[in-house]
Amino acid sequence: MPVQLISSITEIGQQAWDTLFAGSYPFTRYHFLAALEQGGSVDTDTAGGSGWQSQHLALTADNGKLLAVMPAYLKQHSYGEYLFDWQFARAYQHYGLKYYPKLVNAIPFTPAQGPRMAIAANADNAAVFKALHSGITELIAKQQLSQFQSLYCTAQEAALWQQQGLLLRHDVQFQWYNRNYQSFTDFLATLTSRKRKQLRKERERVQLQGIRFVTLSGASLDPNRNSTLWRQFYAFYCATYQKRSGHQGYLTLNTFLLWAQQLAAQMVLFAAYHGDQLVAAALCFRSDDTLYGRYWGASAAYDSLHFECCYYQGIEYCIKHKLRYFDAGAQGEHKLQRGFEPVLRHGVYAITPTVLTPAITRFCADERVALAQYAQSVQSQLPYAQK
Repeated sequence: MPVQLISSITEIGQQAWDTLFAGSYPFTRYHFLAALEQGGSVDTDTAGGSGWQSQHLALTADNGKLLAVMPAYLKQHSYGEYLFDWQFARAYQHYGLKYYPKLVNAIPFTPAQGPRMAIAANADNAAVFKALHSGITELIAKQQLSQFQSLYCTAQEAALWQQQGLLLRHDVQFQWYNRNYQSFTDFLATLTSRKRKQLRKERERVQLQGIRFVTLSGASLDPNRNSTLWRQFYAFYCATYQKRSGHQGYLTLNTFLLWAQQLAAQMVLFAAYHGDQLVAAALCFRSDDTLYGRYWGASAAYDSLHFECCYYQGIEYCIKHKLRYFDAGAQGEHKLQRGFEPVLRHGVYAITPTVLTPAITRFCADERVALAQYAQSVQSQLPYAQK
């Protein structure tokens, strides 16, 4: 069962891919990944996704049956990964070692934990996983890659990789839990009095500025009907990245339009209007139990609008639609004060041995301890009255 490298997800096809990735997690759906390729966000030297080359991994039985797939990319840099390894790359450069290219099993520009491999139903999972590991090891040696990484994989996948000797790294993100709230007021009632007043004041400030919200999903996001909306949103997205990072963002407008055409049922846009003018928006994706905050932007700096658009609207949506979790994206200790709790995320690394391997191994072990301690320490910043 040799592992094949697939340069475009279209070579596998929607039915075969989505049959294996059968759950509701949005970021391994065929149309999500295909839009990155077809929209020019990866596999191009001209777009912001330059340096991500599709090299999906597929395992096929002798009878032609597709047994397993993994979204994967050859990387020439470490941008857009979020579980960053710049310190490793700098060490390699210092010692005159070649760090790139590397093979990364990840969802480009998407630090949302979820499945990173799919194995066919009724397959021998142990045998398939063993074949995947063996095939990846051979690919690393054959193509002289520095390593293989699986980023933001599930805890179960991380444990399987660890059993094969891969290094484990952690990241800390912040997640909101829906504890069977019936309304936003129910959620506020679980907070301390001071924090409850803070959140209410932030929401009131937005209302006093004359801003109203419209929640859009499904057919209302159709770019054929709402092309102006998407062009405005994309301008917000680019402006946000320009302000934060000095570039226009990783994704192209065509990728967003393709998502809106093919995945609108799993997309939620919280659109903020001042009068009839769209002034801000936050785009989320959803699964059966989780809302994933992904992209945000605004035309101007309105007081407390970011908190309302990116957090409070999402919390209300989760309560209304009975979603269990709200994963609001990477970074941001300010989320703690708004009820988002620290959670550990996972990444694994199979690094070709070098003189730096012992140091990297120690670094990963020390980092895991430090992040576990950090996640514990920030519990004291949560706003809940009984926490």
